[in-house]
Amino acid sequence: MPASLDDSPHFLKNWQQQLAGAFTNIDGLCRYLNLTAADLPTSEAAAKDFPMRVPLNFASCIEKGNPHDPLLRQVLPINQELLPYPGFTSDPVGDLAASAQTGLLHKYHGRVLMINTGSCAINCRYCFRRDFPYADLQLSKQAELAAIDHLQRDTSISEVILSGGDPLLLSDTRLAQLFKKLIAIKHIKRIRIHSRLPIVLPARITPEFIDTLQQSGKQIVIVMHCNHANELNGRVLAACHLLSSQPFTLLNQSVLLKGVNDDAHVLCGLSERLFEFGVLPYYLHLLDRAKGTGHFEVAETVALDLHRQMQATLPGYLVPKLVREIAGEKSKSYVT
Repeated sequence: MPASLDDSPHFLKNWQQQLAGAFTNIDGLCRYLNLTAADLPTSEAAAKDFPMRVPLNFASCIEKGNPHDPLLRQVLPINQELLPYPGFTSDPVGDLAASAQTGLLHKYHGRVLMINTGSCAINCRYCFRRDFPYADLQLSKQAELAAIDHLQRDTSISEVILSGGDPLLLSDTRLAQLFKKLIAIKHIKRIRIHSRLPIVLPARITPEFIDTLQQSGKQIVIVMHCNHANELNGRVLAACHLLSSQPFTLLNQSVLLKGVNDDAHVLCGLSERLFEFGVLPYYLHLLDRAKGTGHFEVAETVALDLHRQMQATLPGYLVPKLVREIAGEKSKSYVT
């Protein structure tokens, strides 16, 4: 990556402008990467089924001229997405059955997940919610009032998880309004934010955003999503430093993906790099079996071997828990 990249006109724009400038077509991304679509198993049909979106910050981390780059594999629509794989469905983790009401998923004791938006800054091709009916289940203003009422009445809930989509696509003003409502619910101790934006669109992490989090009145846990150390550039480091300067807990969850990070050296390198950035490895997920993602699946036996190699190499606090999500279970299931 050129040293002058941060000074380019694109990176001098605010995060909303950077988001609007994301790559949304295969040819544009390929041209930027000095590749041609004809040299890759790209699929316009797959892109039509699940649109492509790649912010320049993430694209700048992809090695130009390399059709096998692990970051490119995460975002490029390809023919294999259209192949049927047995056992792969539109609702692989039972989200729909866990819908307490519009905008709330209540799977596990003590915590509830809010679907704040259906939008993401990046459309990862392995996404387990690629077919989620966001139009019906994300929070509208009216649905939010009902959700807050549900949270007030259920005193067993101590943690609210903001999810989506990506909740950090909400404006600071919108987040502040939500936090104000959550502050008033005394039995809620923590707000957990699941977001890919600190990794793929680090410009979103601004001093103003930090101020908004500080006003939440609750313990803040930020769970990032990074799958490969190459995603962690200088701009991500600056964002992580802003976050870690506050009493926030910073965690990372990854998905084990064939052709991306199914290698012990790569996984160990990711854990080490995350810790350098002030982020603790949290979960390594087996793939959620969503329709269109079968080509990413890593066999459980392989996953276990990789995890054992990580345990033999890294200190325990840098070894993420190897888990899978099973619909209807009361927690994530450890893979042992």
